Amino acid sequence: MNEPLLRELVPAVIGVLVRRGADFASAEDAVQEALIRALKLWPDDPPRDPKAWLVAAAWHKFVDAARSEASRRDRELAVQDEPPAGAVPGADDTLRLYFLCAHPSLPPAAAVALTLRAVGGLTTRQIALAYLVPEATMAQRISRAKRRIAGQSLDRPGDLGTVLRVLYLVFNEGYSGDVDLAAEAIRLTRQLFALTREPEVAGLLALMLLHHARRASRTGDDGRLVPLSEQDRSRWDTALIAEGVEILQAALAHDRLGEYQAQAAIAALHADARTTESTDWVQIVEWYDELLPLTGDSPVVRLNRAVAVGEADGPRAGLAALGGVDPAVPRYAAVAAHLHERAGDLARAADLYAEASRAATSVPERDHLTRQAARARHRGR
Repeated sequence: MNEPLLRELVPAVIGVLVRRGADFASAEDAVQEALIRALKLWPDDPPRDPKAWLVAAAWHKFVDAARSEASRRDRELAVQDEPPAGAVPGADDTLRLYFLCAHPSLPPAAAVALTLRAVGGLTTRQIALAYLVPEATMAQRISRAKRRIAGQSLDRPGDLGTVLRVLYLVFNEGYSGDVDLAAEAIRLTRQLFALTREPEVAGLLALMLLHHARRASRTGDDGRLVPLSEQDRSRWDTALIAEGVEILQAALAHDRLGEYQAQAAIAALHADARTTESTDWVQIVEWYDELLPLTGDSPVVRLNRAVAVGEADGPRAGLAALGGVDPAVPRYAAVAAHLHERAGDLARAADLYAEASRAATSVPERDHLTRQAARARHRGR
């Protein structure tokens, strides 16, 4: 059973049903039912044309459901003579589905779930396992999202920036259960880049690859979080780094800089350095200066820039740069602790590490910051 092929076919098949007259929610439901049937039947009897098989199976499911509702009978009769699946360009349908699932009216969590199901072809159970929530909860989230965009047309132009934000949210969820969301986000972003060839899509793809290349070194054998400065760089995936840098360079050549290209350039500089000390921090600060206006002077970017300034010009300069950041920004206390420790103020650093650990959003991060607080206190004795 070729499950990756099945997932790749999902958006094209949904698009065919919508073009034939099905509303998005009904089309998506019908395709999911067809996928379940395919998983049962294909191992013993694989079809000659998988896409045509899925279209036929999903269309029959939709028609069966439509027949039970009198309000849909007229539409069913009107579309009986539609052309077969092969006459519909799947790439166009896939691109439209990206935009529809990342509709601005949807909350981020709903947009992510709908994208994973309608474009990624994942089942509700797989998405629920990946997000560590009950299947019923995820089903409700997806149902609400589908109802919210029920009146939206597939032919309306979408916002590429919203699509990219949704894909980056998927990537940042990492992985759990039987679905690797980071790998899934990379797969979907590759697909989107093949459809659009937009430099900013390339920038996001490069950024994902460069971050993903460091994945094996981010945690120790005991599950502990390993900060970038302490990671075993021999475990970084050099093939992914090379691919990410190549994609980034091609994107930058278009001279249409976007925030993901700038972030990827920063990630590439980290990936290029053999040690923390040999990192080109001056150039990283310059890229943060490029990134700030692209993100509307994002406080998170300012926070990360303060770290880079602290490495390039010393901890006192970093603390001065941190002065322009709202202390309520997530990770502010952790960054301030790091800079105070480098400046020799160990007591203040220990207090800030402890404060950051209490605000941590994950167990590994909390444990790491707790250890940092204990270490700073011990050094300050």
